[in-house]
Amino acid sequence: MIRQAQDAVRRYLPRGGGKGAMLLGLVLVLVWGASGFFRVQPDEQGVVMRFGAFDRAVPPGLNYHIPWPIESATTPRVTRINRVDVGFIGSSDTPVVGGRVLPARDVLAESLMLTGDENIIDIDVAVFWRIRDAEEFLFNTRNPESTVKSAAESVMREVIGRTPIQPALTEARAQIEQEVRRGTQAIMDQYRAGIEIVQVQLQKVDPPAQVIDAFRDVQRANADRERARNEAESFRNDIIPRARGEAERLVQEAQGFRESQIARARGEAARFNSVLTAYQTAGDVTVRRMYLETMEEILRRNPTILVDDRLQGIVPFLPLGEGAAAPRPAQGGTPTTRPPPLPPVQQGPGVVQSRSQGVPR
Repeated sequence: MIRQAQDAVRRYLPRGGGKGAMLLGLVLVLVWGASGFFRVQPDEQGVVMRFGAFDRAVPPGLNYHIPWPIESATTPRVTRINRVDVGFIGSSDTPVVGGRVLPARDVLAESLMLTGDENIIDIDVAVFWRIRDAEEFLFNTRNPESTVKSAAESVMREVIGRTPIQPALTEARAQIEQEVRRGTQAIMDQYRAGIEIVQVQLQKVDPPAQVIDAFRDVQRANADRERARNEAESFRNDIIPRARGEAERLVQEAQGFRESQIARARGEAARFNSVLTAYQTAGDVTVRRMYLETMEEILRRNPTILVDDRLQGIVPFLPLGEGAAAPRPAQGGTPTTRPPPLPPVQQGPGVVQSRSQGVPR
């Protein structure tokens, strides 16, 4: 058998014996050495391992390592965004609506969680992550995807466990996503997994299907209550400022009236003092002046009437000035015409001019 093997090898070796074997060995060495070249793509990071242990990291491009079995290289994709689903099972062809991944099938054991006010809520979460450190990613975690999923589910249950159901369903969704992302990232850093949590998205946040109808009724009642409260607040915000403005206006008017009365009283007192001083200085002149001022004030407030005492039976009069009364309409609604003015009356004996209110003298 050994002789047959030697004969078979001699048939394939070129003639010349030792030179042919040497040439063949040289070719094999060159092929083995050339097998150490490898290329790292722009979205990858090269990791070279010597006898299975980490030796160095290489940048993108053409690189070289000592051929197997001494060294080996792996090129994980460090810029690729990976996705882990918690609470549902998705697939690569799962449709995406509005940036949200539609679940293919719910996993109730993962999605049902207890809220801070002891209600049950159904939550589906999508966690997006990428490789941050290739060395830690390859050598510190055995199953990175399962690690990310378990950490995200644990942090999600912790966050939901201290959040009431109403904020979790409405305004607290963004806050929950941020807290879950930070908590999951802290666990990955503690594990030194070389993973960066890029984003956490709540795909679905609903009550359990068995009670969703009753819960929607409660939601509608809460919405009606909030609407009524907003209407009451709007009415309050309209009435109170108006009442305050009216009260302030009344106060300002009272203050103005008070100041005007005080100023008028002071003015009257000062005028009285000045008249008293003038009376003490020149009494006759002061009395005459006071009489004229009083008559001027009385006549200014009353209409002027001229009366002719030569007429008997009726009293013709001639209204003069702006204080004359307008003629009254006759019964039946038809206004009467103004009587024609009397001819001008000469001032002389028998004519008396009176300025009293409608009473001839």
